[in-house]
Order: sequence, then structure tokens, then C-alpha cells
Amino acid sequence: MLLLLNLHESRALARIAALGLGALLLLASVPALAGTTGTLSGRILDGDGKAVVAATVLVVGTRLGAYTDAEGRYLILNVAPGTYELKASRLGFNTVTVSNVIVSADNTTRQDFKLGDTALATQEVVIVAERPPVDVTVTSSQVTLTTEEIEDLPVQNLTDVVNLQAGVVDGHFRGGRQGEVQFQVDGVSINNAFDNSSSLNIDRSLLQEVQVISGTFDAEYGQAMSGVVNAILKEGGDQKEVEAEVFTGGFFFPGRETERKVPDDIHLTGTLNAQATLSGPLPIRDTTFLVNARRYQWDDYITATRIYNPTDTVRTDPDDPSRVILEGTGDGDETPLGWTNEWSGLVKITNKSLQNTKIGYQALLNSRENKPTRWLYRYLPDAVSTQHTLSVAHGFDVTHSLGATSFVDLSLRQNYYEYKDYLYEDPYDPRYDELPPPGGSIYTNGSYLFQGGEINHYLQRTLTYILKGSVTSQVDEKNQAKAGFELSLPKVEFGSPVVLAWVNNELRRYVDDPERPGLITRYPVMGAAYVQDKMSRNDLEVHFGGRLDYFDARSTVPSDPANPANAIAGAPESVPRRTTVKASFSPRLGVAYPIEDKAAIHFSYGHFRQFPSVSTMFTNSDYSTLDDLQAGTANYGVMGNPDVSPETTVQYEVGYKQVVNDDFGYDLTIYYKDIRDLLGVEFVDTYTGATYSRLTNVDYGSALGVTLAIDHRRVGPLRTSLDYTWQQAIGNSSDPNETATRAAAGEDPRPRQVPFNWDQRHTVNLSAAMDLPGEWTIAAVTKIASGQPYTPETDRAYGGATATNQGRKPFGFLVDLRAEKALGKDGQGGIFARVFNLFDTRFFNGAVFPSTGSPYYSRIQALDEQLRLADPTRLYSPRRLEVGVRWAWGGK
Repeated sequence: MLLLLNLHESRALARIAALGLGALLLLASVPALAGTTGTLSGRILDGDGKAVVAATVLVVGTRLGAYTDAEGRYLILNVAPGTYELKASRLGFNTVTVSNVIVSADNTTRQDFKLGDTALATQEVVIVAERPPVDVTVTSSQVTLTTEEIEDLPVQNLTDVVNLQAGVVDGHFRGGRQGEVQFQVDGVSINNAFDNSSSLNIDRSLLQEVQVISGTFDAEYGQAMSGVVNAILKEGGDQKEVEAEVFTGGFFFPGRETERKVPDDIHLTGTLNAQATLSGPLPIRDTTFLVNARRYQWDDYITATRIYNPTDTVRTDPDDPSRVILEGTGDGDETPLGWTNEWSGLVKITNKSLQNTKIGYQALLNSRENKPTRWLYRYLPDAVSTQHTLSVAHGFDVTHSLGATSFVDLSLRQNYYEYKDYLYEDPYDPRYDELPPPGGSIYTNGSYLFQGGEINHYLQRTLTYILKGSVTSQVDEKNQAKAGFELSLPKVEFGSPVVLAWVNNELRRYVDDPERPGLITRYPVMGAAYVQDKMSRNDLEVHFGGRLDYFDARSTVPSDPANPANAIAGAPESVPRRTTVKASFSPRLGVAYPIEDKAAIHFSYGHFRQFPSVSTMFTNSDYSTLDDLQAGTANYGVMGNPDVSPETTVQYEVGYKQVVNDDFGYDLTIYYKDIRDLLGVEFVDTYTGATYSRLTNVDYGSALGVTLAIDHRRVGPLRTSLDYTWQQAIGNSSDPNETATRAAAGEDPRPRQVPFNWDQRHTVNLSAAMDLPGEWTIAAVTKIASGQPYTPETDRAYGGATATNQGRKPFGFLVDLRAEKALGKDGQGGIFARVFNLFDTRFFNGAVFPSTGSPYYSRIQALDEQLRLADPTRLYSPRRLEVGVRWAWGGK
């Protein structure tokens, strides 16, 4: 289905091929760097400290290696992330092998050797390398987690890993809005152009390495203002290996049904996860594969009882006309009020049979079906629409070495995302017509729904072709230059193909109705090119470069906003005008200055630009709907605007890093973000004196913060790491539509500086682990957060309220735990248990009552406040226990 292209998609692919060929010809003479491999470098000396010339350095288990030059230096490019053994040898010297050498994407790992004369030593020397607690050569704030580190954490997917990092608050990186982060898999974007969010849910079992950049980032990365997440997936090895994991569990909060507002029943199999991975060589020469499949089921802790069906009706009591009788026809069965069922998997094939060339194909799949938890439907569960999501990201990657110091990367991907939300799949399903019309109060006794159903029929589909290329060249001993390009051609559809609406108590269906927009389809074009150099000297590390971004919305806007629909008699003519092509240049600079071998000061600066999401620009962007706009007429909502400019963040960062000893180090960083040209609302006056609102680049903000990261690798069996973030994130609005909402409510819409909704001043993440290698491991993660802002309400009766976001919610804390007992001779298996929300915390920066600032009580006795008090979904999810087993066969 995904590979069957319509005419537009075939033309899009042809454009990709033509542009890609041209770009490769241009890049043939320009060096560049991809973001999926790392570099090994170092120096080999003899016992007297002299350079060993023509020594051989091999990466054991691979074809990679190098010879030392006249100064004893070696360099190995294009090394996949992972943990390796390096072997150095030279005739007349003993062989030295160093194990546990960790290579990370886009970073250089330095490993020096000291070879002794064979007259002094005839046996091979084996050394275990220790990764320093902080990397003093890094020029900005970034964290790299290996697969071994991820396995020890109480996390399940990529999102869980990201939210543990300093400066990240519920998906907001260093005070930015959501949708400002670039998510990549093996160096290629998986963001959905519709809302700039990740289109895939990636399980931890697939992750070889995760790199989270929360500060400034190199010119290679774009379409992001706040951060980058690059997930490197595992691939097959030369030996057959099978890995399997199964766990089950559920919510567990005995004796707390009063606090939780629901029964404390125990559902031991409310969560079920089973995944298996098979990898190894294929019969084809120099070809390996990896196949993974995962099934995940999750049931919420709130149980629904089917007392009513969507077609139930209300009739008047014949004995007392003032009373009504509910005709409940439900079967009384109990079912989870909310649930999720998911299939996911990965296929990855790698071929190295061609000389100096690596060719890979991968396909990553998510298929999810879920029903959201909605408290009002607890006796009418079949009336809630179901959400269906299908995500596929697949394509080819080619890496070709041009010599010992240069290589080319080329990736061609097709990303497909489909989201559907409906009660019945067919909008013409006769069951829709059997639903009773809405009327009167939707509540029975003010607390639950008893009839009807949701009639929304929404579709969002994005099909994107991405072509990305780069070349890497070690120009000389000190400079690694790089350049590259990226082209993205998305087809974005969103809306309702058939709009269902109640009109005069009659359900009607509308297709292509101008007053009820149906499915909207857009074909924007995004492209970029970048050039960068990484200069490494003994006393200085400098990254500098620039990025050129291109965007064409391929749409139209009114030529005269004062006559938006060209319907005002006597006014100057307004015709559809094509949106202008946007291009922007973003400089980047990063410097790390070592004070000594184990300490460094770093500074970084950059401009980071991002084109707004398709949904923001194009929603409600048909200006013909304003043909009847007159002064004092109905509100038409905020009009979209596909001709907006890119949003911009200028970020500064300075920090100090020190390795105190082999096991202890810290990183202190201060950052400031000047956020400009955010989408907001402007009010446009027409020739008739009417006013409408539309999106444009008027919002702004800033973020100032300090982060302290401490890593203590080991004290006996104990390992700890702590990061603390103080942050102030303020601006004139937290949402593009906020200004229009304030104006509609009669409030002052003029710009002002207030805390953003996610302005969390204090954040602490503490990780601790104890282990006896090969026997057992216990790891805990503690998250402590000060309260995010809210707007207090002083007196509802008089409409009193203080300024926006001037109150603070209570602080909260969470503790998650994971413990494992190793099984098998070499620890290839294990029994594990995980506990999420160990202390059953009920509040963690959720909703509070504006009259009190508390999540537990309200000063207002109004019905809506009492309904909120009785709703358990306003509280944080209860304690959840999981137990499971994992096992691996084969491999090393």
C-alpha cells in the first residue's frame, strides 16, 4: 500500500532523484558529516614516550583499522556507535588490546596506546577502558546513553529516556514550546510535518544509543529551535542471536480508594508486553539482519460498567410528568474505561559485500489502537470514539568510503503516518443515524452521560519523502570538515472527509461544503544545506558552521488583508497571492577550551530556525469564509496564515566541566534563549470596520537557566548521577491562539511578559544503581519538580482573577524502580521487576483548582467544580507494578 504511488507522489519521487543527483554532484568536492557514526583517534608511543610509526590499530570484529603516521597518530572514521575492542600492534613490540571502548555518534573517542619492547614483555597486554564521567571536548550540552545504560533504567521507550534529561520538562526543551525538537532515527528525521512531533513510538529494546542535545547543536541539525534527539537503532551481527522479553503487571494501590476516588481492585494483567528479536548473518555474502516484533496491551485502572448503550433514550414517567426514566439497555459488563493495543516492529538488513560500501535497508512500524479515558462515559463506554494510528518509516542508507579520510552518506526514506478518530469506521454507518440527538443537559444527576455518542470523524495523514546526503573528510590532522543537504517533500492531509453534524435534531452529512471544511491537503517543500568544520587541537576544540533552510508553503493568501474574501463592494480588489518562498541562514559556533587535561570551559552560540507546523499554518486558512464579515458579526476564529516566516531562537551557553577523578565529574552550564517570531495573533481591520484575527509572527519569549550535572560512576557497588535545573521561561503567550482567546473573553489582548505554562523553576533528576556484575542490579530514578504556574481565581461571583500564571502549583516528586536477578552462566537471562510511581504520588504538575491552587479541594461550590472533584482522572496515575523475564541465546 505504501509503495503504490499516485501521480503526485511519483512526481515527488522524480524530483527527489533529480535534486539528489544534483546535490551529490555538488557534494563530490565538498566535505561533510553524517550524524550516525563516530570517530576513533589517538596516539601510540613506546616505553620512552617516542612515537611508534606504522603501528596497526584494528577495531576487533570489524573491517575497520588504520596505521599510525610519523607522529604515532591514527584516525578511524565511520565507526558505528557501540562498545569495541581496539588492538594495537607493531613488529618488535608487544600487542596491546583495549576493551570497553565506547564510540558515540557525531563524537570522537580518543584512545592512546603505550607499547612495550618485546624484550621486556612477550605477552599480549589487555586493558579495560573507562569512559570519563564527563567529556571535556564537547562544546554544548548533550547526553549520550548506550544500550547498556538504557537497559538498567526503569524506562520503556524513547520518550521516557528523553524526559529524564536536564532541561526537559514534559517534552519542552529549555523553556521552548512543544514541537520544537527534531527527532531522528539513524540520522534521518521522523517528525510529522503536521505538528512537528515524532511520528514513532520506539521501544527501548531497539535502541543502540540515544543522543539528546538540549543546548546548541551543530549546523547539521535543523527544523528545530530547542533540541535534537537522535536514536541509533541496533543492527545484526556476525553471529546468530535471539533475544526475548515478556512482562505483565497492573496498577496497585490497596487501601487508597478514598484518595483515588475509585475502587482499589488489583488487575495483575492490566499491562502485557512481549517482544522478540532475531539477528545474525544471512546466506548472502557479508549480509546481516535484525528482525524485531513487539505486542503491547495496556488497560487503565478505571473500570467502566456498560449500563447504557449509545442508542438509549429518555422517556417521561407516566405517573409523574416532572420525572424522566432512563432506559438503560446495557449488559452490565465491566471493561477498562481506557485502553491501548499496539503492534510494533523493526526489520533491518545490512550488506557490506561491495568494497568500501555499506548498504542498509530498514523498516520501522507502529500500529496502535487506543480509547482515551473519559470519566463522563464510565456507564456508556461504547459511545467514546477510538483512535487508530499507523506509522511506518522505511528506506535505504548507503555509506561509501572515498579513502582512509573521507566517506559519503546517502539516505532515502519514506515516512508514513496515519491517524483516525471515529466511533464507527464508515461515516455512513446506519448506527450513527440511530443515535438520539443531543438536547438539554448532557448529565444525569450531574455526573455521567447516558445516551448518544461521539460523531467526530477525523483523519490526519502524512506521506513524506526524504533525501539526505553528506560527505565527511578529515582534511588534516586537526580539521574535520563537513557539508550536506536534506530535502523533504511531505503530503499532509487533515480534517473530516465527511462532516457529521446535528442540524435541528437531525444528523446530516456534508462533503465539500464551504461552510464546513472537509479534508484539507497541502504539499509544502522543505530543504536545507549546511557546511561545518570541527577543529580539534590539544588546547582547543572549535565547531563552526552555517545552515541554509528553504521552505515553500505552495499556497495562497489574500493580496489585501483588509478585503480578505474580495467581497467588499467598492474596496480595492483582493486576489489570491502565492505565498513567498522563505529562506534563512543560521550561523552556529561552539568552543571547548581545556584548562587542563581533565577540565574545560565551553561556550556556544547559534541561531535556530523552524518553520511552523502545517496544522498551525493551514487550519482555518480559507479566507472565502469571511465573505459576510461585518462589524459586530459572529466570531470566525483565528484564521490560518501559510505565509508566515520561520520562528527563531538565538541561544547562548557557557559552562565549566571537570573530571575530578576516574569515577566523578560535574558539568555546570548557564544558558539564555532569546525567542523571536513565534506564531501569535494579530487583529486585522477591514474596509467595513469589521475585525478578524489571523496568525502571524508576533509572539516572543525568553528562557534563562542553570544546569548542574553530577556523575559518580562507582563507589563500591553504587553508581549515581544527578542533574538539577533552575529555569525561568517567560513570554507574552504560551499558545499561538492565546491572545485571541483573551480578547474574546474581554481581557486586555496587548502583549505582556508572563511565565509560560511550563515554566518549572526547579527540576531534579536523580538516578542511582547498585549491582553485583553477573548477579543482580537495582536502579531507581527520582524526579522532583517545583510547581508550574496557574492563574488564580480570587472570586468567581465577581469574575475576579489575578494576572495570568501568577500562582504556583504544589511541588511533586516521583520514584521509579527497577530490579533484576541475572540468570544463566553468563547472565544471558534475568527475572526483573519494575515499579512506577513507587510512593503512589497523586499529583505531579497536573490540574489544580484556580480558587485554591490545590488539586484536592476548591472554595467554589458550583456544579462543575464538584464534578471535577469527583473525577479521578485529574490525578496522576497510581502505582504500577510489572514483573517479567528476559533471555538471550547465541551472540558473543
